[in-house]
This record gives sequence, C-alpha cells and structure tokens, in this order.
Amino acid sequence: MRLSVTLTPLMILLQGVLPLTLAQERMLRFVTLVYRHGDRSPLGTYPTDPHKAAAWPQGFQQLTEIGILQQKALGQFLREKYAGFLSASYKPQEIYIRSTDYDRTIMSAQANLMGLYPSSDPEIGWRPVPIHTVPIKYDKLLKPPTRTCLRYQQLMEETIKLPSYQARMESWKGFVTETANCTGLKLEQLTLRGLWRVHDSLFCQKTHNLTLPSWATPQVLATLSEIEAFNVEAHVGMHASQEKARFTGGLLLGAILSNFSKIVSRDLPLKMIVYSAHDSTLIALQGALGIYNGHPPPYAACHGFEFYQENNNSFSVAMFYRNDSSQQPHPLALPDCPTPCPLQLFTHLTHTAIPQDWDAECQNASRGTGHTVTALAAAVGLLSVALIGVGILYWRR
Repeated sequence: MRLSVTLTPLMILLQGVLPLTLAQERMLRFVTLVYRHGDRSPLGTYPTDPHKAAAWPQGFQQLTEIGILQQKALGQFLREKYAGFLSASYKPQEIYIRSTDYDRTIMSAQANLMGLYPSSDPEIGWRPVPIHTVPIKYDKLLKPPTRTCLRYQQLMEETIKLPSYQARMESWKGFVTETANCTGLKLEQLTLRGLWRVHDSLFCQKTHNLTLPSWATPQVLATLSEIEAFNVEAHVGMHASQEKARFTGGLLLGAILSNFSKIVSRDLPLKMIVYSAHDSTLIALQGALGIYNGHPPPYAACHGFEFYQENNNSFSVAMFYRNDSSQQPHPLALPDCPTPCPLQLFTHLTHTAIPQDWDAECQNASRGTGHTVTALAAAVGLLSVALIGVGILYWRR
C-alpha cells in the first residue's frame, strides 16, 4: 500500500527524451481526472471555539478564495499539459465534468474550468461550461453510502475488535478526555470522526492565520493528525482491505475501466472525463488501486489516468498524481505492473476491487424491502382502480 515516487537520474534523463519518442510510439486517446476540491472553511465548530461562524463570511463547508485560486491553477496546469489534446475552447463532444452535489465541489469545478478554458474575449471574462451532478443520496460513484452498507459495517466492526486497534485507542484515552474538557464536547461525541472534525476546524483556522486557542499546541495538532491518519487507515486498510475497497473505491475504478473499454470499441467519443470530489474519494480510489500511501490528499490534489493506443494497436494505462502545485506531478505505478501498464494486465490486477453488484454484496435488506414496497404499492393501485370502477357502475345504476 506504500507508494514510491523517487526519481533516479536515469528516470530524470528519460523524462526529457521520452516526450519526443513516445509521441511517435503511442497516441493519447482518453484522460480521466479525479481531483479534490480547493481550500474550504471548516465543516463545523465546537462549543468553546473562539471564532465560530463569524470568522467565515461564506459560512461553513464553503470554498474559499484560496480554494478558487488553487483550482484555477490546477486548470491552468491541465490546459498546458493537454494543449495539443483538448481544443482551446469548450466542446461538449470532448469533455464531460461531473461533481458531487456540494457547493464546494461544484464551485471547484467552475474555478478549474476558468483555468482550463480561459476566455480570449475581453468582454467575456469567463465562459460557462456545464457541470453535471447527482443528488448526494444517489451518488454511489463519488460518495458511496458505506454507512448503509451492511457488509462494510461488519468489516469495520471486525477492524475495531482487532487488538492493535484497541491498543491504539487505549493509548489516546487521556488525550480524548482532555480534548473534551478543552472543546466543551461530551466524551461520547469525541469518536474518531468527532476528533477529526475538531482537527478540521483547527486546521482551517491555522491555514487562514486565525489565532488558535491556547490548548491547541503543536503537539495537540500532531496527535489529532495522527488520529486522523489512523481513522483513514482503519477504513481502507488494516483488515480486509481488498473487500473494503469494493465498497469504497471499487465503483469508481470500475467506471473508469469501463470507459477505457468504450474507447477501444469506439462507443465513447469523449476525450476526457473529470470528477470534482473529495479527499475521501481519492483515498478510496487509491485504496482500490493498492497505492494509497497513508497521507490524506491536500486541497486540489489530482489523480490522472491517461489511456494510450500503442503503435502495435494495443492499449495501455499510465497514472499521475499532482499533490503539490510547486512540483511536477508524480508518476504512479500499479503494483506488479510496468508504466504505462498494458490494459489487459491493469484490468486483471484490479478486478478484485470492482464489485459486480454493490447492493447485493452489501447484503442490504433494503433491496428486498424495496421490491416488497413496490409490489404493495402496485397492488394498492390496482385495488383503488377497481373500487373506482365499482363506484362509477353503482352511480350510473
């Protein structure tokens, strides 16, 4: 699950030579991008928070001006990277953008597109580009509802019972009690997710140069960060990681591979699909690929898939990860596969992470309940029609 991005001198030399030779040997056919939204305000607050909502003019959970600039910079980077691949102006037959149904991700996609398609008309500072979305409760692709997935919850219960998990939680017991005293939260509220929300609030305040409360020392922040990383690892690894991946990142990975197959069969005319989502989306996707390195994706982090047609008419997949705007993106390698990875091998190595029927594998009772409710509704409808018919006959008589 560890990802190495160290570049040897030979790799650095080849990076300068390969663009010329690869242009002759392979052709870029399709690109998929998955990125996290830009900088945002905290998700919420806590009772003793000295700043509360007043510190955030746009409210909680919203994209900030910093976040807008981060996404615009990412869009400008993508414009430069794919200048010879995408048209200079938006064409619906070339690109499709989908976002989760949150203000910050939709606005991030808009800011990104400002950089990707800059307006050449001085009277029009920004040309609108359509962004598609799905209501949150139906969006299994980018925000799988694992809380309602029975099998995933069973796996998490097994994870929590691990001696190693219990030992770590015991080691933080005193820290949690002290945090409750400092934040005004009840102990039962300071689950791992509750601690993460406290850390999120402090992290956002620090990023925006707000004065932190005196108890939020560097050591406290470091411990909260450690707890956050532990919580993420518990959800994507630690126990039954391959099966967990099927419920978290498997659907998105399957959709990406399905699109590659459509390119091969010429059923998909697009050149690029873009997903504007969250750190959890990227973590789940990289967990399904077996390359998550334990570091949560920063704001505007971008994972790219490039689909190539080789000179022998075979197909391959290359990946990159841009998690630092001051550096070039890191090439990503699928374990046990060269880069670019032949499509057949890429598909073979990832097939265990892709669910065939997400709901069935979740063992959700709601599937059967849904069919029962539908059948009952149909029966009631037919009975209503029959009663109306009898009433009409009686009235006529």
